[in-house]
Parts: sequence; structure tokens; C-alpha cells
Amino acid sequence: MNELDRLVNACLLPGFGGTEAPPWVHEALEHGLAGVTIFPANHAGRPGSIAEIARSLRETRPDALVSIDEEGGDVTRLDYETGSAYPGNLALGVVDDLDLTRRVAAAIAADLAASGVNYNLAPSVDVNSDPDNPIIGVRSFGSDPERVGAHGAAYVRAMRDAGIAVAVKHFPGHGATVSDSHHSLPVIDCDLDTFRRRELAPFVAAIEAGAASLMTAHVVFEALDPGTPATVSRRILHDLVRVELGYEGVLVSTAVAMEAAAGPSGIVATAIRAFQAGADLQLLGPLDGEPFCAAIRAGVADAVRAGELDVSVLETAAARVDAMRAGAAPRPGPAPDRSVGLEAARRAVRVTGDVVLSGPATVVELRAPANVAVGEAHWSMTERLAELGLVAHSHRVDEHGASAEEIVEGAKEGPLVVVVRDAYRIPWQGAWVGKVLAARPDTILVAVGMPDDAAAATGPSVVTYGAGRVNTQVAAELLAGRRAGSADGSLAGSPEGPVAGEGVAADE
Repeated sequence: MNELDRLVNACLLPGFGGTEAPPWVHEALEHGLAGVTIFPANHAGRPGSIAEIARSLRETRPDALVSIDEEGGDVTRLDYETGSAYPGNLALGVVDDLDLTRRVAAAIAADLAASGVNYNLAPSVDVNSDPDNPIIGVRSFGSDPERVGAHGAAYVRAMRDAGIAVAVKHFPGHGATVSDSHHSLPVIDCDLDTFRRRELAPFVAAIEAGAASLMTAHVVFEALDPGTPATVSRRILHDLVRVELGYEGVLVSTAVAMEAAAGPSGIVATAIRAFQAGADLQLLGPLDGEPFCAAIRAGVADAVRAGELDVSVLETAAARVDAMRAGAAPRPGPAPDRSVGLEAARRAVRVTGDVVLSGPATVVELRAPANVAVGEAHWSMTERLAELGLVAHSHRVDEHGASAEEIVEGAKEGPLVVVVRDAYRIPWQGAWVGKVLAARPDTILVAVGMPDDAAAATGPSVVTYGAGRVNTQVAAELLAGRRAGSADGSLAGSPEGPVAGEGVAADE
């Protein structure tokens, strides 16, 4: 393999097929490949397999980047089968305790280190300015830029102190979009002053905290570079990031992942544009990366020969990635303190009315397809209530499932609990919930997505700000008569205390 191919390899972070790294990955690592990203298809159904994959990669190349998406809350890979042991960003933003956010991030970092992961594609510091956003939602620390920046910086510092490199995302901001960039190209049409105050400020805070890399968003900002996605925009990646902000860390591009379905030709064209714009590391997505890596190497060689791409650009990019890889060395430390996740979830939960069940309930979970980032990570309120002996009947209802009338008819005896996740922006779910509440206004509504769902409640409600395992556990504790606001979950006759009657936090 020639030196140019090695330079390109140093700037690629592919996925792979199967449940273990195939021979081509090990060969590519020997020829300079930066590392790999482990996706759910590589480990789902195999507890501990992330650590096994990481171990095999390190036997070939000790300093390889082994990356996953581990945000906590709804986006988890380490707890994909069971649900996260930590609440996500929105719950932490609601509590608004920077030390708590630091402790949660430190615990996640310890989990990553124990699994052999040294590059976390997190945190999201997008400002959740549009609640209809289908891709960010509970992944954001909130709608206030200052709060988002402060918590993002605390998260970055905790990961950095543990030797975990991070990819702060989704630069220059994904919070004002109303479409999923995995499927279409979102356009944000805000003015420059709004952009700098709202979207940019948290990234500046993350940079000042020592973020090893920024992950770009496949989003068009009309005020910055009309018609051009940030992932391939030189005005954004070079002029804004390198010149104006003076950032010297790694810029990791997700644009090529968006083009994976178009085959090698589409991904090569996008990868070259990203390099020309100033990207350093190309995230190739969940498909098997062997043909894409080969195609990008060949395409880059053609672009260099044609004078469309200077070798010095690749040399600079590879040097930045090498520096990040050298610093991504998890430091030995104490065992992860997973109790902080439950503490955080208990402090975040909000309750309206008396939600204590009088006996086993009919429990309904409304289900809709998850976005690509979340995947099919496990969540279940029913399981947590069943562990407490509080489930008489249970239903999982999708768009073609049981009607509201059928559920109400079958739940004449005993309490009714309806668990919703972003029903406020999914029309069929909103209509379904409305019919149930009209017939049974005493229904306990549990919102495990955005808090907007609680506005529909006609009776008691619980807002968890996420669907991680600890979030649903805390909600179940409340329904069982335990005080979620106390650290020990002690029993109480009603949910009195710091969470009782507070309702939804006003600024979320």
C-alpha cells in the first residue's frame, strides 16, 4: 500500500458487517486505518461483545480508535438490550446540577473504558429550539444555550479526564430542524445573530473545555452557506471553525454515512468534498466499509492527480487524527459508579397529581419507529411495573394495534396507565391518547419522551425526560408509592416531596 493510501486510511472510520471484526479490518488497521465504529448490528443480542470486538482490534493495533454512540438515556450501545443505566441529556438539563452531569459522564466514561472503547460519539450540544425536532429531542440538554453549553462542557471535561476522546455534535447545530437528516436534507433559515447566540455558543463552550473533535451535521444553514450542507461547506468547516474559532481539533464528518445507500460513487464524491471543505475524519456509517474504503482511496488518488485535492490537506487531517488517537487512552480508575444514574433520574422526574396505583393496572405503551440514532434500544415501563407486581394486563400499541376504544373497554376494572414517547408530534398517537383520556380522564399518563406529551393529561401524570431503564424505573417507583425524590427510593403513601405537584419544568 502506498503512502497516499495510508494517508487516506488514517482519515477513515468505517463500520463492518457481522459480529466480529472481519479480516479486512485487521489488514486495514495494519495499513494505517484510524479505527472503526461499532454499531448495534455488530453487538445486538450479545452482551459483552463490544469488549470482545475492541479487544481483537487492539491486538492488531493498540492505538486504534474504537468508537460507539453512548450518550446515555435513549441513545445507548453498551446497554442496548436492557436500556441505559443513566438518564440522557434532557433529564440532566432539567436537574441543572453541573456536578451531577460531570459524575454521570464520568461513570459513562468508566463503562466505556471497561469495554475497550476510547472514542465516544457524544455529547449532543444541540439547542432544542424546536420541540418538533425528530432527531434531537431528549438528546439535548434543553432550550437555553447557556445551560446547554455549561452541561456540554462538564460532560466533555469528565470524558477528557478519563482519557476518552469525544465527538461533540452536531456542528453547527441540529436543534432547529424539523426533519431527520438521516432521510432528508434539513434547512435552517435563521439569521446570523440568532445562530451565534443560540446554535454556536454551546460548541464554543465545548471547544474551550477541550473537546477532541466536533461532528458535523448534514444540515444547511442558509445564513452561513446557502444550499450547502455543513459537512461539505468550506465556509463553515474552514472559515468559521479553523479561522474564526481557532479550533485545531478533529472535524469528523457524517456526510458520507448519509450517502451510503447511494453506493461507492455517491460516498466517494461526498468524501472528497468533505476533505476539500476541511473535514479530517470520515465516519462511513453502519454498512460494511470495505468497498467504501477502497473506493474512497481510489477516488482520492484520482482527485490528487487531477489537482482537485492537495496531498497537504490529507497530511494535515491525518496528523490531527493521529494526535487525537494518541490522546484517546482510557486511564485506570475505580469501578463505574452506576448508582449516579438512578440518582439523576430520581432528581429529574416531575409529577402532577397523585399517581400511586390502587392495585395492578392495565399498562399500555404506545410505540412508533425509532430514529436511526436511537435504533431499537430497549425500553419498557411495563417490565419495571411487572417487577413490582403492578401489571394486570399489558399492551404494546403501534399505528395498526388495538384501538383506544378496545383498550378502554378492556380496562374497566382497575387503574389505567398509558406510556407515551413523543405522542404530541405523532398524529395517530395524539389522536389515540385523546380518545382514551376523554373516556378515562383518570388515566395516569407517563411521558418518557419530550415533556410536551404531559400537556394532554386530564389526570395524574409523570414526566421522566427520557426512556432509559433508570427513567422507567423511577416512574414505576412513583406508581408503586415510593418517593422518587429521595436517594433511597423510600416508601411513601403519596409522592410528596420535591417532585410532587411540580408538573413540567417551565423552560422545557
